[in-house]
Amino acid sequence: MWKIFRKRCGNSMNFQINPTPKAGFADQHEIDFSTLTISEAMRHFASGALSCETLVTHFIERAKTNADLNVFITLDVDGALAEARAVDANRAKGGATKPLSGIPIVIKDNIHAAGLPATAGTPALANFVPDADAPTVQRLRDAGAIILGKTNMHELAFGATGYNYAFHQEGTVGVRNPYDASRIAGGSSSGSAAALGARMAISALGTDTGGSMRIPCALNGCASLRPSWGRYSGEGVIPISCSRDTVGPMGLCMADVALLDAIVTGDDALPPVQLDKLRLGVVPGFWANLDADTQAISAAALKKLEDAGVCFIEIPDAGLQELNQAIGFPVVIYEAYDDMVAYLREQGPGISIEQLFEQIASPDVKGIYKDMVLPRRTIGEGGALVDAVPVYAEAVEHGRPALKARYRELFERYELDAFVFPTTPIVAPVARPEVCLPENFHWLIQNTEPAASANLPSIQLPIGLGPSTGLPVGLELDGPFGQDRQMLAIGIELESLLGRIPAAPLPQKS
Repeated sequence: MWKIFRKRCGNSMNFQINPTPKAGFADQHEIDFSTLTISEAMRHFASGALSCETLVTHFIERAKTNADLNVFITLDVDGALAEARAVDANRAKGGATKPLSGIPIVIKDNIHAAGLPATAGTPALANFVPDADAPTVQRLRDAGAIILGKTNMHELAFGATGYNYAFHQEGTVGVRNPYDASRIAGGSSSGSAAALGARMAISALGTDTGGSMRIPCALNGCASLRPSWGRYSGEGVIPISCSRDTVGPMGLCMADVALLDAIVTGDDALPPVQLDKLRLGVVPGFWANLDADTQAISAAALKKLEDAGVCFIEIPDAGLQELNQAIGFPVVIYEAYDDMVAYLREQGPGISIEQLFEQIASPDVKGIYKDMVLPRRTIGEGGALVDAVPVYAEAVEHGRPALKARYRELFERYELDAFVFPTTPIVAPVARPEVCLPENFHWLIQNTEPAASANLPSIQLPIGLGPSTGLPVGLELDGPFGQDRQMLAIGIELESLLGRIPAAPLPQKS
């Protein structure tokens, strides 16, 4: 019988898995698991070329062989295999299937999945097991998805690196990048993105507050949608910021992301997109501070799009990043206290926020809670800590409305379908304690935060591997509020032109 064991090693949490049972299915070796999409898997299931048990077992083997990437906090081996066998048995007898029957999915560990821990990557919640699914998870289960496990993350989702000191294999801190294990996976949806990049999963759920899905997807070579705020339910999610947090879908291609979004929302229409009629805004500030690999791959992608007829409109005086500076951080820091207190009391294990704080393992997150979240302070002019209350009030009453109005004005004046830019200015940096310094955090979220502050939909798609590092580079597009399906349709068209990137060269089963 499969079991998973988690044991405490100092500040680390390790899992160990006993040997995998042989799951025989005649034609499994003819299938390229490194490029497999949801629709392809469903076709293989229907034709008999692939069993669900074989697919689930393959992903479990990948997780076991590459455990040093610290992708999972909980791997539900028994549960996933039992569900896979049930799906295969139902299909063998001609039973009805669902849109995701037998498709394994991984869930970020700040999203509730009934019967599995929801740790948010922090020790105080290590033994908290919700008894009900978050609505987004329930929608996917109802469509036939199988939850493979809960993925690691930046502790309490308060960071962009995934360098988590609480849950990791001994000697290797942080979720690591499958393209280069000496580098970070990004965050905070670190494990969900790394699971996709490592081909330990075919689909995933994450959350995004200021870039927490888009950043790790860019660094790990996968696709995602940050939905318009409010499109997805926030119930059953361990929060940071009630006015910014959103659950979102992640996948290996834009069509899979669009399918997951359709299942969660019931909105399945994809409008037609013509590349030669597409108008994309280019704001120079979003193309600043790029490393050489990001510059090279992004420029090449834009050249391909231009050759296909896409129209680019440069907007030098957009002011979006400048407007965001006054609201991005203060809103998150202020809302973090009230939202966490309410969650712990109403949906969580009933502990206090002070008890949560006492057990935080990651120094960067501990410092944020100690200096800002608990005393209700934020960073003011000159870097001094100031009372967060008036800063938050100004941000909510004036700053955010001004940012939203500016986006609307630019979309309308220039008749834009979206803004386009590199998702992150840099490829994945080296995994070491210094990666969590504030300057690195602000560099990683330079481009992702403004649209999040304005509650807009954003897509991220991988566009290539850097010529010097071999690491993934991502492209982001931000669209008008509520135009999520339009953004997904654009992403599908761009991906068909630019192509998908190669899988990470990870070791196979030993």
